[in-house]
Amino acid sequence: MPIALAAAASVLVVPVATAEVTSVGAAGFEIREQIHVSAAPDAVYGSLLSPKRWWDPQHTYSGNAQNLTLDAKAGGCWCETLPGGGSVEHLSVVYFAPGKVIRFRGALGPLQAMGVAGSMTVKLTATGGGTELTLTYVVGGYYKAGFDELAKAVDGVLASQVGRLKKWIETGSPT
Repeated sequence: MPIALAAAASVLVVPVATAEVTSVGAAGFEIREQIHVSAAPDAVYGSLLSPKRWWDPQHTYSGNAQNLTLDAKAGGCWCETLPGGGSVEHLSVVYFAPGKVIRFRGALGPLQAMGVAGSMTVKLTATGGGTELTLTYVVGGYYKAGFDELAKAVDGVLASQVGRLKKWIETGSPT
């Protein structure tokens, strides 16, 4: 990715209600992002499935979020096309319950070059005034430098993305 995760974590655009590293150890980490969105679960889900509208282009390989696609079905790809005919698989869909839950497998961005694997679950729960969105990302494997600082950086990046999604849904602009 054009910008290192650690640097990106320091320039969060949109705060989220709850963003935390829930666990970190020698073999991996878990993070959790939770936010209330003032929209019905189906509207949140529909927007979630169109990352090109809300994902920060600085956290793409091409520098252009318009190159992102998400094929919402088991075996589907959250992918990015690259100039010159290349492509990147960011995550693959392993569980799909429309309007409720989507689960991905994969290592995001620079994590792809490490000896790690990840599982990301996005759960939507209807509330009286909208939707509670909860994202968990569990990463395990080997990273020579350890996971303490890496977990914080990934948490910062995903907190920013969830905040951008909320802002996109509620205002029509991710920034």
